Amino acid sequence: MAEKKNADFEQSLERLEELVDQMESGELSLEAMIKHFEEGSKLVEVCTKKLNEVEQKIEKLVKKDGELKEVPFEVED
Repeated sequence: MAEKKNADFEQSLERLEELVDQMESGELSLEAMIKHFEEGSKLVEVCTKKLNEVEQKIEKLVKKDGELKEVPFEVED
């Protein structure tokens, strides 16, 4: 399951980069630009959510007895 989430993040980021490249090319119509922007906005939300989850996980790492140990946490929806 973790691999799927990582794949989703990687795929979303890759697609977002493709959209940006296409938008920066200047070859898209206004309608296509709007569609790309809408899709890109959704992808930014997916990536941001995943990055926030990772940040929370990192923050839950605590140092005990000279070792880093992971403390479980609840992901907020």
